[in-house]
Amino acid sequence: MSGETVQARGSVRVADFHYELPADRIASAPVEPRDAARLFVHERALDRSEHRFVRDLPELLRPGDLLVLNDTRVLPHRLVGRLPSGARVEVLILSRDGDHGRGYLKPARKLRINEPIGLEGGALELVPLAALGGGLFRFALRAPRGGDLTAVIEAVGRAPLPPYIRRPDGDDAGVDRARYQTVFARVPGAVAAPTAGLHFAGELLARLAERGIGSAFDTLHVGEGTFAPLRVDRVEDHRMHRERYELPAATATAIAATRARGGRVVAVGTTAARVLETCARDDRTVAAGSGSTELFLFPGRPLRVVDALLTNFHLPGSTLLMLVAAFCGRERVLRLYREAIERGYRFFSYGDAMLLV
Repeated sequence: MSGETVQARGSVRVADFHYELPADRIASAPVEPRDAARLFVHERALDRSEHRFVRDLPELLRPGDLLVLNDTRVLPHRLVGRLPSGARVEVLILSRDGDHGRGYLKPARKLRINEPIGLEGGALELVPLAALGGGLFRFALRAPRGGDLTAVIEAVGRAPLPPYIRRPDGDDAGVDRARYQTVFARVPGAVAAPTAGLHFAGELLARLAERGIGSAFDTLHVGEGTFAPLRVDRVEDHRMHRERYELPAATATAIAATRARGGRVVAVGTTAARVLETCARDDRTVAAGSGSTELFLFPGRPLRVVDALLTNFHLPGSTLLMLVAAFCGRERVLRLYREAIERGYRFFSYGDAMLLV
C-alpha cells in the first residue's frame, strides 16, 4: 500500500486504472428482486474473499454498524426524438434554468444551431443554441402543446441510462424509470443513479434494522462530475465538476453514535462516500452541512470516515474506480476485478456488487 501512496504523490496515470472487460459481462438489465444480485465480499486486513448475495448483508454486517445511503432522486432527463431526416436524436439534460438548459445531444455532427428538434412525439421541442464541444450543447426547450415545462419533462422523460445500456424507441420507458431509481429516493436532482443503492428494497432494510444495523442518508446529486471521462494522462491533473450535496444533522449524529459504540460506517456507494469524506472531521465523525463538492479521491488520498464500502463494479479508468482504489489499493482492486470477471459477475450500473470491509 505504501508503494501506491508514494506513486500517487508523484504521478499516477489514468491508464493504470484500465482493465479488459468482455462485453458479455456488462449488465443490460437488473436482476429481480433487487437484493438477488451477487455480492463479492472482501476483507482487506486478511486479504480474504467470499462470494454471497446482497440479501446476505444482515449476516455479513455487525449489529451496531451504520449504513449511509444516497437519497438523491434521478430526474427523467433522457429524451428521444427525430430530425426531419428521420435520424434519431438523444438528449441528456445536465442542468436547466427555466426554458434554457445544458446537456449532451447526439449525434452532434447532424445537428444545426437554431434548427428545432421534436422530442417524445412532439411533446417537447429543443433548439440547439451553441455547441460547447464533446457533444455538449446549450439549448432552449419548450412544450409546444402547453403545460408546465417541468411537468411535461417529468411525464414524458426517460431514465437517463448510461450509453452502454441500449433501449430501442419501442421499449417501455416506465420499467427503467422505476428500476433505475432507489426505493428510498427523496430529493430530485440526479442525472445518474447512485447504483449501489439500487440493490436495496424495503424488506432488506427491515431485516438489517432487525439485526441492529442502522441506516442514515446523505444526498449527492449525481451529475457530470461523477461520470465525465478523464481527459488527462495524470490522475492528479483531473478536476471534478462540482456536484450538490447535503449531509443532515441526523446523519452526523448517527455517525457520532456509531463511533462511540464501536460500530462501522458503511458507505453504500461511492457517491455516499464522497459526501461523508467531504464533511469529514479529524476524529472520523462528520460535520452536517450542504453545498457543492469537487472532492476527487484516488490512491494517496485515503478515506477518513468510511470503514466499509458497498459498491458496484465500475468502468475502467473512471473516477469511481479510483475512489475504490483509494479505499483498498489499485493493484488489489484490479486483482479482485479480474477474479470477478472470471467468476461471471455482472458489471456496471445494473450489475452485481462488492462489499469491501
